[in-house]
Amino acid sequence: MTLTTPVAPSATARGADASLDAATRKQLDATIARLAGNEKSLGALSVADRAKLVDRVHTAVADAAADWVAAASRIKLLDADSPYVGEEWISGPYAVLASLAVLSGALKAISAGTSPLAGRRFGRAPGDRVSIAVLPGGVQESILFNGFRAEVWMPPGVTAATAKAKAGLGELTPTTTDGVGLVLGAGNITSIPPLDVFYELFANNRISLLKLNPVLADMEAPYRAALAPLIEAGFLEIVQGGGEVGSYLAHHDGISHVHITGSAATHDVVVWGSGEAGRDRKKANTPLLKKPITSELGGVSPIIIVPGRWSKADLKFQAEHVATQRLHNGGYNCIAGQIVVLSSDWEQRDAFVAELRAALDRAPLRDPWYPGSDDRVSAAAKSHPNAGRHANNTRLLVEIAAEDDASTIENTEYFSPVLGVVEVAGTGIDFLARAVATVNTDFLGTLGANVLIDPATRRKLGTGFMDEIANLRYGTVAINTWTGFGYLTAGAPWGGFPGATLTDVQSGIGVVHNALLIDSPERTVAYGPFRPFPRSIAGGEAALFPKPPWFVTARSAQTTGKRLVNYAKKPSWLRMPAVFGSAFRA
Repeated sequence: MTLTTPVAPSATARGADASLDAATRKQLDATIARLAGNEKSLGALSVADRAKLVDRVHTAVADAAADWVAAASRIKLLDADSPYVGEEWISGPYAVLASLAVLSGALKAISAGTSPLAGRRFGRAPGDRVSIAVLPGGVQESILFNGFRAEVWMPPGVTAATAKAKAGLGELTPTTTDGVGLVLGAGNITSIPPLDVFYELFANNRISLLKLNPVLADMEAPYRAALAPLIEAGFLEIVQGGGEVGSYLAHHDGISHVHITGSAATHDVVVWGSGEAGRDRKKANTPLLKKPITSELGGVSPIIIVPGRWSKADLKFQAEHVATQRLHNGGYNCIAGQIVVLSSDWEQRDAFVAELRAALDRAPLRDPWYPGSDDRVSAAAKSHPNAGRHANNTRLLVEIAAEDDASTIENTEYFSPVLGVVEVAGTGIDFLARAVATVNTDFLGTLGANVLIDPATRRKLGTGFMDEIANLRYGTVAINTWTGFGYLTAGAPWGGFPGATLTDVQSGIGVVHNALLIDSPERTVAYGPFRPFPRSIAGGEAALFPKPPWFVTARSAQTTGKRLVNYAKKPSWLRMPAVFGSAFRA
């Protein structure tokens, strides 16, 4: 998600917005009309031809990747040789290429008369749930991400047969289109706007109008190059503008659906209006927006540390892991881990926090590139005057004792380098149950939760561990990895936990990504090794993965990210050694 300043949507379904000049309104009206005129062409396009279109986009993204990363790096004030440029390769073109590859396979399966889930491994999850393996998707991927896996859990009672039959979403009825959908793009991660566009087109059969967030305005040129096949087909257009343009478009008669990636505050302004009038509409449940809206809105993501006996190397590695969850992309992620949940009874609690302080200092410095970051850090420091300051006062660690009030940090998505620590009593399954209840009840949002647990402790907890994972009400749960890895998993849905409403939107309504086109999933669960190779093997984990390239302390991240994109352009065994060679120098 991205934080933006809410702007009152004064445009109505009748199309008036006094803050826009007549020429701009006329241009936007013409763009919508031109897109709407191509709806029949979309409906006439066979699923097989849609797969070919996706393949052409894949080629265009690959060709535009270098310019894409260069533009993103300039926006984010990164030196060309910074390891942080690796984040732009991985969370930008790599994420898009991986998604397009899986989506192409799903469309080809549907065209051939089979399910996108044919050949996927189905399993069982707690609570009468079916699980669907979405990563790895093949032998090469199992080697590339050795030790990592991800699965989708369906709601209780949904059978494997039902999941297979319903997978495909709008591609099961490709001639039934749904007008022009507006995508109000994110301003932080550059893969988000394209991935949202793909979901509008191929999951929902909607032609797409993408309004860029002003923060990513300079991404228009690489986006146009990467998405040229969709633009040339008349299925996509990209426009620029601030909140007044977004308001005009969202309430335009020619727009059938809105998808927003942003803050809950911005979502509510679009849906209800601003100020007292908006609050009154929300209270009365009378939306100003007269059309469906889906959303991805972030939240306060927990990192639950299950107490165990960790070595010094474990403490250091997992502290870097936690620091990464907060500091990736400078801290401007919807899925950034914001609060570490520790046991007050863990004998290694102080040792871990000491390593966490060191990790926050050790991660390379970077400029605060996202608008308002310094103000949000200052607000956090004002609310928590005893917060520890790290990395030349650019990062905060807010430690809150069990007897102190944690409500501010639990209910404020800081979207900046602010990390909190709260305590819950207990050990073993008792601690985990308390921690799960705490984050479900007290923390803002339902997008993602992280759980770190050593293999020995997990074995001791037995089946109770996964039972508690099932109790977490989050759209993505990551065990010994970061929920950001779930974001990168192309076949996995991405969004808040089901059940949000317009009046209580939490982390949003609906899902995106989901390149396997799974119908009505409940959540994604991602798994990783507790230790990197080679300590993973010594600790009894069959994982050959070194320090992940998305770690903020990964020295070779830029090279690894670039080589991952090169692999994703045209996956082959011959391109894998270069990825490994760089990754093992992290």
